[in-house]
Amino acid sequence: MIHSTFADTTAAPSSLIGRRSWHPNPIFSHRRFYFSMSRPLVLPCVALETSAQSGDSSGETEKENKLWGGRFEEKVNEVVERFTESISFEAEELWMHDIRGSKAHANMLAAKGLMTEGDRDKIIEGLGVIKKKIESGKFVWRKDREDVHMNIEAALIDMIGEPAKKLHTARSRNDQVVTDLRLWCRDAIDRILTRIKQLQVQLVKLALRNDGLIIPGYTHLQRAQPVLLQHLLLSYVEQLERDAGRLTDCKKRLNFSPLGACALAGTGLPIDRFMTSQELGFTAPLRNSIDAVSDRDFILELLGANSITAVHLSRLGEEWVLWASEEFGFAIPSDSVSTGSSIMPQKKNPDPMELVRGKSARVVGDLMSLLILCKGLPSAYNRDLQEDKEPLFDSVKTITQMLEVTSVFAANITFNHERIRTSLPAGYLDATTLADYLVKKGMPFRTSHEVVGRAVALCVAKKCQLSDLLLDDLCGINSIFEKDVYDYLGVDNAVNKFTSYGSTGLAEVQKQLQFWCSQLEITSSE
Repeated sequence: MIHSTFADTTAAPSSLIGRRSWHPNPIFSHRRFYFSMSRPLVLPCVALETSAQSGDSSGETEKENKLWGGRFEEKVNEVVERFTESISFEAEELWMHDIRGSKAHANMLAAKGLMTEGDRDKIIEGLGVIKKKIESGKFVWRKDREDVHMNIEAALIDMIGEPAKKLHTARSRNDQVVTDLRLWCRDAIDRILTRIKQLQVQLVKLALRNDGLIIPGYTHLQRAQPVLLQHLLLSYVEQLERDAGRLTDCKKRLNFSPLGACALAGTGLPIDRFMTSQELGFTAPLRNSIDAVSDRDFILELLGANSITAVHLSRLGEEWVLWASEEFGFAIPSDSVSTGSSIMPQKKNPDPMELVRGKSARVVGDLMSLLILCKGLPSAYNRDLQEDKEPLFDSVKTITQMLEVTSVFAANITFNHERIRTSLPAGYLDATTLADYLVKKGMPFRTSHEVVGRAVALCVAKKCQLSDLLLDDLCGINSIFEKDVYDYLGVDNAVNKFTSYGSTGLAEVQKQLQFWCSQLEITSSE
């Protein structure tokens, strides 16, 4: 196992010693984590060492000079070094984008005569070697080198010498890190969009498997009107489509290059920001160098979009958790997506959807963390912005997992048609359709509302359904009723009477299904 062991310290109890105790929302205190100095910090695919480990066998700490250390006479305090490093959480995520950005920057510097083509070739080759070492797990990430940028640059200097020192010409870590982040977010959005489409496909397939199934529709969690299950499932497909649209819009807005903005003011060197922008697949360079290094709107927007998606998934999760309960009994998750109880042998719990519901709070918390982080910052870059990465990485990882597990759950859930059918008479679901009947007879809607209300009250007294009332009973309330009223009563008749665009009527739902099958390239036989 690849790990890092930090030096011991007496500054705090060993159980609480660590670089950080970050969590996206104060209410989730259980998410606090502490890296003990006496325990290894495990990072998948990342080898992380202290400066002592990279020194001689004597075990004495040998710190190298910082790449920015020219004006400093003292070494950085170890506590400060542990507190300020970011390599422990960003290396695995950003290294590939950092190397890509450095290659583009080197190509531009050579094209503009700020380094020779020979030096450029050595840098590109060296970065390729570093890439292979990282991929194989042989690259050692050093926390005394602070971050992913300094680790890669310092390793390149160790490897090829003086030519590597030219790579940071007309570039600051301020524009470098936000370039990496924009590239990372661009890729992350593509991954999320893929998961959204997968879930949409599963929901449409689930709808196709339940053709014509009428369920009670609810408002205020009280029975309202009959709807087709397909109609309800497609409502979530629509929500996901808006989620995808927000992410697509976010990707368009973030796809501008900050590289070459340097610390905040740009540079007097003859660089070509349009060249690096084009090589990295950006639309264009950002116009204002101060805005370029300080802007985190694109992360806020991405986390905002993720939060809305998480809320949508949470609502779907809530519905399916309720429906899987004995009280409803509408939904039956398969054993493969259920868990049991450690004490109650009869239990079968829809835990994945409960966790989807729960993890939505985590995604929203990530957004809140970043909003609060950014709200009081002065212009240009501030070190506070180092804290943008963990909520970003966590939000993307969590929403991706939520989408994935919901897709699997949707593929492994069935609906109890018999239980649903026997539950339909309760709640007078056809009452509004009866009111529409009276409107078609020429009665004002408010009057029809009152008349149907009286009919429902009569049913309550008689302990029967609207369709059970005799014509004489109805005419006793209002003489407008005729025999054709029974064509409007009962859930089947009620559903058949819906004809407006986008409604739950059979014909309209079929149109919606056909649209989504075409949009998502699903055949009805799937």
